[in-house]
Amino acid sequence: MEITRNLFRHRLRSFLAISGMVIGIAALTTTGALAENFNSLLDGGVQYYGAKVQVGPPEGQPASLMSLTKIDEIRQVPKVAVAFPTYDFSAKPGSASVVTFGFPDTIVASDPTEAAWSNLKMSYARGHAIDADSSGEVVLGSTIDREFNKKIGDTIDLPVKPRDAPADFVNHTFSVVGILNVTRTAPDTFAYVNITDGQMLLKDSLPAADRDAIDVTKVAQGIDVYAKSGTSISELDKIADRINSQVPGVRASKPSDLINSFKQRGAFLTALTAAAALLALIIGGLSVVMTTLRAVTERARAIGLKKAAGMGTLKIMGEFLAEATLIGFLGGVIGFGLGALITILANASTPPGQSELFLITPRLTILAIAFATALGAAAGVLPAWRAAHLDPAVALRNE
Repeated sequence: MEITRNLFRHRLRSFLAISGMVIGIAALTTTGALAENFNSLLDGGVQYYGAKVQVGPPEGQPASLMSLTKIDEIRQVPKVAVAFPTYDFSAKPGSASVVTFGFPDTIVASDPTEAAWSNLKMSYARGHAIDADSSGEVVLGSTIDREFNKKIGDTIDLPVKPRDAPADFVNHTFSVVGILNVTRTAPDTFAYVNITDGQMLLKDSLPAADRDAIDVTKVAQGIDVYAKSGTSISELDKIADRINSQVPGVRASKPSDLINSFKQRGAFLTALTAAAALLALIIGGLSVVMTTLRAVTERARAIGLKKAAGMGTLKIMGEFLAEATLIGFLGGVIGFGLGALITILANASTPPGQSELFLITPRLTILAIAFATALGAAAGVLPAWRAAHLDPAVALRNE
């Protein structure tokens, strides 16, 4: 109770101390939420792409296509369990580039049974998966669905026709049969169609002179290769090496290379969060130190009376440490609340079709408030030590 009374008795001083902590923790919260969202995106990308070996045509090949017969050859490679053809196309060709932390809107054509082999398990907010033998059906990720505001049973024309589309631009009408729950990674911006529809879109994308010359039912843009469940990244890398050595005319990428690139991207925002923590340390810590030192000076006579009455050094130190800790805790709670409010408003203003930039997690909540509380306690050590070691005779003469 006395600690609380001391804070209210000197409202301006307490306000300034708490305000310094609020500024630092709000900065920590916003940058931390940015890092949490980006790391969630990268973690999901690792799950989505790290469970398979991606195979494409060799570098330098004029056409980015492979014969479907390569799938049978790849399946003969030791440790390979299954392989699926893949096709992907820009969902909004010719659209202006925008700065975004997410993946671009993409039409992905794959075998519906491939989802069972992925480490990233996707669930449906509404609807169901594409039927294996269907055509003209599409499953939308959460972000692309929000952008076009579709419901089950609605239709969508894909690829989306740009305003400056040439006269020979072709798209097709698909019926929405499923909408995915949020994954906070690549599938949120994907529109999934069946293999036959992917081959149709591939034919549309070919130069007019090649459309009749290439049988799109016999080629693929890529091949996703899976080993049995639980296979390590290092073993998948070995499978990629074996594919490159045993199957001519293809290039298999090591999953570890992709994962390392994700980790390198995440290092930047981790450093940004550390910088925000340093800012909170400087601003919040100094404000608590200066405020508590000022409190020691103002209450020197009261401290002297307590010491003269027999109050021990540790108890006096405890009072000032508790006060500094309370300042840190209050600044942490208010600062976190302010930072969270900023991120909520920023996410709410995100244009349709773009991924949200911020993610508030329980881990970040605990980190921000605990950091502020610990920082307040640490900043109170010097003033508390000074108060506890005041000479009672000198303190009692203080007016």
